[in-house]
Amino acid sequence: MRKPIIITIAVLAALAMSGLFYFRHQVYYSRGEFKEDKVFEITKGEGNAQISSKLSEEGLISGQSFFYFYLRSHGLLNKILPGKYELNGNMSIPEIALRITQEENILPGYAKITFPEGWESKKMADRLTANGFDGAGFLEIVKNPSLDITGKFEFLKGKKNLEGYLFPDTYFFAKNTSTEKIILKMLDNFNGKLTSETREAIKNQKKAIADIITMASIVEREVRSNEDRKIVSGIFWERIKNGQALQSCATLSFILGTNKKQYSVADTQIKSLYNTYLNRGLPPGSISNPGLSAIQAAIYPEDSRFNYFLSDPETGQTIFAKNLAEHNANKAKYGL
Repeated sequence: MRKPIIITIAVLAALAMSGLFYFRHQVYYSRGEFKEDKVFEITKGEGNAQISSKLSEEGLISGQSFFYFYLRSHGLLNKILPGKYELNGNMSIPEIALRITQEENILPGYAKITFPEGWESKKMADRLTANGFDGAGFLEIVKNPSLDITGKFEFLKGKKNLEGYLFPDTYFFAKNTSTEKIILKMLDNFNGKLTSETREAIKNQKKAIADIITMASIVEREVRSNEDRKIVSGIFWERIKNGQALQSCATLSFILGTNKKQYSVADTQIKSLYNTYLNRGLPPGSISNPGLSAIQAAIYPEDSRFNYFLSDPETGQTIFAKNLAEHNANKAKYGL
C-alpha cells in the first residue's frame, strides 16, 4: 500500500509545484491582450478589486487575481493613486503596479486625437493645431525628418518624407508632448502594424515596403470597402506589370488639393511626377497615410476579370468593368 501512496503524494506535489510555478509566472511575466497605448483612468473611491477588474476587462493584464495578489504581496493595497495613466498590454503586472502607484506618472492632461485612414499629413497637422499642438512644426518634420527620426526605423532608410508612414489611429497625447514624440509614436504604431509575416510576404514578392505603402495610399483614396480594395490593388499591380499608366484619379486629387466628381482632360495633363496619367508606374511617394486594410490590400491583391473601375458619385459603390467599352458605358450611366 505504501508505494501507491508515495506515488500519489509525488504526483500531488508535482501538480502543486506546477500550479505554483504557473501562478508565479502569470503574476510577474504575463501580458495583456491590448497592445496599443491607451489612457487608463482611475477615479477617486475605486477599490483595489475594482481597479484590478477594469485592467483585466480592458485587456491590460491577463487576470485580475494575479494583479490583486501582486498588490497584496508587495504592500501596495490602497496605494493606487487616482488619475489618468498611459498603459498598454505589453507592460507586465509589476510595471503597471509601479506606474499607477507613483504620482509622477499621472498624466498632466491629455488630448484624444483621431486621424482617419487616408488623411494627408497636412490634415493631420491641422487637427493637431486645433487641439493646441504645434501643427506647423509637425508638418515641417514630416517634410524634412532628421536622421534622429529616420535612423530609428529600417523602413525609413533613405526617406526624405514621412507621408504614408504616420499610422492613422486614435491617440492620447499629454498636453506637453513634443512634436517629435507625437511623430515617433505614430511611426512606432506603423512599425508594430507591419508584422514579420507581412514583411516576409513583401520580400517574397520582391517589392519594397515603400512601394507597398505608396500603392496602399492610392488604393485607400480610390475605394472604400476591404474587398474592393483588394480587386483595385490587383488591377493596379497588373497595369504596372504590363507597363500601363495607373491613371488614378486619387493622384490628381493629391496634386490639385481637391476632390472632383470628374477630372478634366486638362487635369490629366498637369505636369507632376505624381500624375499617374502622364507617368507610368508608381508615383515617387505616398499620397496619403493608409490604414491597415489598404496596406493588406496592397500586399495581398486579388486577381479578377476586371480591368477598369469607377465610383458611383451618389453611393461611393465601386463599379467594375472588364473592358474599355463596358467602362465607358458605366461612365455614361453614372454621369461621369
